[in-house]
Amino acid sequence: MVDRLARFLDHGWDKGWMPPPPVDPEELIRRGSKGFSQEDEFAGRSEADIVDFRLRLEQLSQAVHAEAQLNAVGRAFAYGLFTRAIQQRFALGALWKKQPELLQTKIAPPIIVVGQMRSGTTRIHRLLAADPAHSATRFCDSWHPVPEKPDFRPIRGTFKLFMARRLDPWIDTIHPFGAARPDEELGWLASAFDHSAYEAQWRIPSYVALSEARDAQPIYREFARLLRTDAGQHGHGARPRILKVPQFAEDLPALLAQFPDARLVVSRRCSEETFRSSVSLVANQMVIQSDHVDLEWIEQEWRRKIALRQTRMEAALTDFAGPAAVIDFDQLGSDWEGAMHQLYGTLDMTLSAEALSAMRSEMRQ
Repeated sequence: MVDRLARFLDHGWDKGWMPPPPVDPEELIRRGSKGFSQEDEFAGRSEADIVDFRLRLEQLSQAVHAEAQLNAVGRAFAYGLFTRAIQQRFALGALWKKQPELLQTKIAPPIIVVGQMRSGTTRIHRLLAADPAHSATRFCDSWHPVPEKPDFRPIRGTFKLFMARRLDPWIDTIHPFGAARPDEELGWLASAFDHSAYEAQWRIPSYVALSEARDAQPIYREFARLLRTDAGQHGHGARPRILKVPQFAEDLPALLAQFPDARLVVSRRCSEETFRSSVSLVANQMVIQSDHVDLEWIEQEWRRKIALRQTRMEAALTDFAGPAAVIDFDQLGSDWEGAMHQLYGTLDMTLSAEALSAMRSEMRQ
């Protein structure tokens, strides 16, 4: 299906039936912000946050154009991701201008799952999210964070996943999805142009280098605004949110600056197993959007990335004085109930019979 779609898009662009997607940042802003005012970009945000978003858009679009070697499908995906992020940025500002109280929503201290990609963080996240004493972010809310009434986001999320499965039939073997299932907040990071969602599908080394070296505080200030908005809309701010994105391992100080009273759950797995699984995931993503995928480069880049995340995570954990539990990947596979009992005990939480029953149901899915 990918090849057929790429041929269709190329043919349409060559024949002039439809214009090729632009990569110019100003044109992307113009299209993505259509129907909104300039003030909508600023509502609830500082000048530094606006500057950071604009700079990231400019640098990311340049890297995609100069480095990524995208095929027609990749170019269409990139355009959709850029304009989605911009449209959501303005729509959220318009919402906060009308309902500024959303940004003041009180939330319980979150429980943050930290660990390398492919290290068991998804299983930990979903087990904790199954506990009715906790709250979690739905997949559809991560990628469509602007509240709706009536809420059609689960329907749009289902369609998004249907199309993703047509393009990549193996997607659920890599990461099981469901439109209304608890999922990681990767969409929130992507909407602020953090590099993590994009480096896993495009070869953009200049942007990755810029983003890794840049202060992540503006991204996590937006993340905190989104969390409060989501909690305010769903009315579950009193229940601790289970947060999880592998990128947290790289940015833990910036995340904890927003949630200093958080509790941490740290996932550990053999680095070589994590590496092999990560390379498989990234190659699977890239081959859909580029006809020039270099497996050797992916392996080199993800050895570097895993080492960087590990170094930054260990440094941040050394400085963290709050409650933290550690779970080993192998223990999670052999005795997940024992691992959960140990985790709850370490974090001074009650593992209720209702929670354990819900976790067992989750494990059967």
